[in-house]
Amino acid sequence: MPLSHPETLETPRGQFAYRESGPADGPVVVMIHGWPESSYCWAGVAEHLDPGLRVIAPDLRGLGDSERTPGQEPYRKAALARDVMALLDTLEIDDFYLVGHDWGGIVAQEIALAIPDRVNKLVIMNIAIINNLKGNQEVIETVRSGSGSVYWYQHFLQTPDLPEAMIPGNEETWLKHFLRTWSRDGFPEDALQEYVRMFRIPGTSGASANYYRTFHDDAKRWATTAGHVWPMPGLYIYGNRDKVIIPEYLNHIEDCFESIRVEQVDAAHFLQEEQPAEVAGYLNEFLAE
Repeated sequence: MPLSHPETLETPRGQFAYRESGPADGPVVVMIHGWPESSYCWAGVAEHLDPGLRVIAPDLRGLGDSERTPGQEPYRKAALARDVMALLDTLEIDDFYLVGHDWGGIVAQEIALAIPDRVNKLVIMNIAIINNLKGNQEVIETVRSGSGSVYWYQHFLQTPDLPEAMIPGNEETWLKHFLRTWSRDGFPEDALQEYVRMFRIPGTSGASANYYRTFHDDAKRWATTAGHVWPMPGLYIYGNRDKVIIPEYLNHIEDCFESIRVEQVDAAHFLQEEQPAEVAGYLNEFLAE
């Protein structure tokens, strides 16, 4: 089922946009995008999902067509999770399957921490597991043993005022670097142009940079989750050509879940847009179990 055009909803936490597909009475799958994307990233996957599922794909604060909010505090990942929960409550959605990619995978984990009784199953794609402190430390050691040059953009985005000064007017060049050079076989042109449109909305450069500026505070919070075990069934799908989320992120992942499956896709970081049918196939199989 194709995703709808974005709809805007006023919630107690602000104004947020979301896309949806499928029957209103179907089991709900909440799909959360990462950076530098929006809910549009799930369009290809939605086309291949079980048509009986109801997909709700929100635009996170500062991206897509959701509100741009000044300051860093609203972009801490626990705060972004509260935004999504407010959207779901406003839509009167109780329990759901939960899928997240990149920063959306972190937000999904924050939701699963906050309301585990409402998350039926948890799917994470190409991002760290926040309670996997042992594996994440091994990632840090691996990165430090090399040049770490692939992470330059994170330092750039954390620099005060620089993204706000340099990205506006250069949105397409900026996004092409990540969306095309990080992809195995290029990147869909329609998706690229949608994200260019999004980045041209005033305030997006700074809002998107705040996802990285809040990282150190987020990491302090995640350090307190050591020993947590996810109670809901889990699935981790990863693009095996990702140069940023490297294989060491999977080390010790089995210690973090009561039940976890790991599947790989021949893709780079943006696997849901590079291989949407394959990603949807894994989702259909897992959600039907």
